[in-house]
Amino acid sequence: MNRKITTLFLMGAITFGFQNQMLAQTESKMPPIIDVHVHAMKVNPGFAAGDLCPWFLTSMPGSGPNQPAPSFINTDCVDPLKAAKSDQEMQDAIIDATKRLNVTMVVSGDAEIIHKWHKEAPDRIIPSIGVAPGMTVEAFRDSLSGGFYKVMGEIAPQYQGMSPSDMSLDEYFGVAEELGIPVGIHMGTGGNGMANITSPNYRASMGNPFLLEDMLARHPKLKIWVMHAGYPMIDEMIALMGANAYVYVDLAGLIWSYPQDEIHDYLKRLVQAGFGKRIMYGTDLMIWPKLLETSIGLIQNATYLSHDQKRDIFFNNAVRFFNLNEEDFK
Repeated sequence: MNRKITTLFLMGAITFGFQNQMLAQTESKMPPIIDVHVHAMKVNPGFAAGDLCPWFLTSMPGSGPNQPAPSFINTDCVDPLKAAKSDQEMQDAIIDATKRLNVTMVVSGDAEIIHKWHKEAPDRIIPSIGVAPGMTVEAFRDSLSGGFYKVMGEIAPQYQGMSPSDMSLDEYFGVAEELGIPVGIHMGTGGNGMANITSPNYRASMGNPFLLEDMLARHPKLKIWVMHAGYPMIDEMIALMGANAYVYVDLAGLIWSYPQDEIHDYLKRLVQAGFGKRIMYGTDLMIWPKLLETSIGLIQNATYLSHDQKRDIFFNNAVRFFNLNEEDFK
């Protein structure tokens, strides 16, 4: 079976299973889902044509330094997911998906886009703020104190070749700790060829979950979640979560990019290690709206997870982590 047929079969099976659940619940609202990892960004018309095949890293491309750089994503499947072609198209798709799938999103990225989405669906969008280049600690504190932003993230020092425990970030984490703001930190993979094709300062070693330890020791009341679950460093991730009772993870990014067997093995290890109550659902959604259904379907069709474990990942764990009121979702 060639790769196109295989990918189409897998996508179809997952989508069919999820659509069956949706049809079965047409008479009542879908159970609530919280996506803790969504990016708001302006659609680049030049990049908007970049459609996407889920699990595109199933077969890493072979290449060499004197050959054309391999594509960061793969469209070698029968039915790739379509990218939004404009900011308005993306906004309309996002707002529709939040209502249709009963999803609430923690959204970081472009402030103008976040405000537009929040204006359209204030009960569905939880705004998150990062640390912009040149942003002072005082400006960061003022932004959080204003009340609009509820979360700090995505913090991604790995792309600058920095540890999350670097002291240049410490005062910002101190503000989040003081104000009781949860923090999302990128740890782990960034995709194929990140360091030598797209982000020259990126270092795989700076994604080691153990690098969080010094920062966590300095801020014992800071609540963080590790974005991308520290993939592929599962042993380090499990050890860190065992040592730090308030560290959670999300499954964003890897849930739709790496081989499905690899994703399930990683998730299964976390659950088997006893951390089913500290795993949160996330997509790393960017410009492909249908990634929501694709990612939700992967969890829904995980036969090794019980119904209660799926509900923990989709909803209960995020309610606990972000101190949300479950009654607001009924």
